[in-house]
Amino acid sequence: MLVPLYEHPAHHPEAWEALVRAASRLHSVVLNPGSGPGSAPDEGFADVAARLRAAGVTVLGYTDTDYGRRPHRDVVRDLLHHRDWYGTDGAFLDQVAAGPELLPHYGRLAVAARAAGADTLVLNHGVHPHPGYAALADLLVTFEGPWDAYRAADPPPPWTAGHPPERFCHLVYAVPPDAPATALAAERGAGVHCAVPGTGAHPWGTLPYGLEPADRSRAAG
Repeated sequence: MLVPLYEHPAHHPEAWEALVRAASRLHSVVLNPGSGPGSAPDEGFADVAARLRAAGVTVLGYTDTDYGRRPHRDVVRDLLHHRDWYGTDGAFLDQVAAGPELLPHYGRLAVAARAAGADTLVLNHGVHPHPGYAALADLLVTFEGPWDAYRAADPPPPWTAGHPPERFCHLVYAVPPDAPATALAAERGAGVHCAVPGTGAHPWGTLPYGLEPADRSRAAG
């Protein structure tokens, strides 16, 4: 699982503790102090990032690219702040364009991310992009949206069959408790996924099913 938990550790320490305990089940965790690294280092995020890395979890720094509209220098600044303030292992570039016309722009960002120390680079398109993007990143997020839309989504395009499932990720929210999200992700060729119950404008403040803190898991049972 790739887990984007967009909550401050001071407000939800039990959720972050659950992620550390579940280290062996995680592909990575996205660190997002303030729609990016924030304006200054945050001790709470630095601490959980260090604990996750010590447990063997890849920590990705969240950076918005605004579908290619955000200046290259601003994206690179965020990448460097994530590295210097939180010791991130990789980068999670959000709101990535999907068309071929911006491939050169994202190619330059990919080079910059690697130069900034990103061993793992994730591009979140939210849809299936032009196949050229597969050469830029380790993982492409090819779906992000609610469960109802996920169930009705078109099958993946033929070009994805030329890549292993571990190169694709689906992020699904508003998922009912008994929904077969993991099975559907596998059926659609996504080897990495995250299915959370969260809804509304802030669905990624909830943990994926199966990783809830112990007290919540007992209550749910």
